[in-house]
Amino acid sequence: MSALAPQALAEGALGAALLHIERADLAAARPLLQEAVADGVSTGSNASLFHGAPALEFVLGRAGRIDREVQAGVDRVVTARLAAARQRRLARHLPTLAEFDLIRGLTGLGALLLARRGPSPLLDDVLSHLVSLACPVEAKGRTLPGWWSPDSPTHEVDIPGGHSNNGMAHGIAGPLALLSLAARRGIRVDGQNNAITTFATWLEQFGSSYWITLDQLTADEPSQVPPLRPSWCYGDLGIARALQLAALAHGDPARGQKAEGIALVALADPDRLDRVNDASLCHGWAGILTVTTALAADSATPDRFTTSTQHARQQLAAGINELPKAGFLEGRAGAQLALDGSNTTGWTNALLIH
Repeated sequence: MSALAPQALAEGALGAALLHIERADLAAARPLLQEAVADGVSTGSNASLFHGAPALEFVLGRAGRIDREVQAGVDRVVTARLAAARQRRLARHLPTLAEFDLIRGLTGLGALLLARRGPSPLLDDVLSHLVSLACPVEAKGRTLPGWWSPDSPTHEVDIPGGHSNNGMAHGIAGPLALLSLAARRGIRVDGQNNAITTFATWLEQFGSSYWITLDQLTADEPSQVPPLRPSWCYGDLGIARALQLAALAHGDPARGQKAEGIALVALADPDRLDRVNDASLCHGWAGILTVTTALAADSATPDRFTTSTQHARQQLAAGINELPKAGFLEGRAGAQLALDGSNTTGWTNALLIH
């Protein structure tokens, strides 16, 4: 484990501490928290909901603890990210995924601010920036969505012309979920309703793909999408939950039914489920169980999800001990949180499904 790994919510000591905190075992969580801060806590360019001071604040918050020094460090991180985003917009450059996504960017920081007790002026600023992504931009001689990114969605694939990332972890489903959750709590900024509609409409049209390239966007006919894994991070389940949250925020039962239908079709498709190859929270059965449970809880007909929920729980229980990692997103701690099924601390706020 590297010196920085303990600060990681995804894989490090902070992530492992969440399980003990949810189980109200602060004695077991304490040494993990001490390990996480032993070499300092990052407020630099790598700080995000899943690393450094923001990750530490989130985990402490699940234990009902508030550290004003940590919060002040987080506020500096958010302020710096917003300033960089404004400069990027003034320069008329396209945004990188790390500017706005859940794992590394402003959506994740917004999720943390939303989880704080009491209002945060910085949250309004974050929401306003995410709303600005709904405005089309002129780039490469074309009109593109404002969240169109020039970078590659993976380390292995280079996409000429950039892409629209659709996933919950790295794509526009994350901002949609955050804006919708904020609206449901009565937190609104100018343009928020229109942005929710813009993002949701896009995902209803293109969300069956993990991402959309320039060639796909300009094709005369929509491309045929092969069966894809229906995970939380990428795929139908995370997107369906974001769309359901948008429907709940706008009081739109028709959109809600459409969102639930997307999830139910994916959960009944053996070709897609065969692509789920581990028990993890990020892209495996733990994530499927957690998101499906959330979808059912907000559905007018929750019984439609019962069979899928039971199947996901069985698959998770059978595969949890095979996970090689110990942490939150891809490891046993996150999988066990899903299997336990409680959300007393609000740990699922890190996934933007509640």
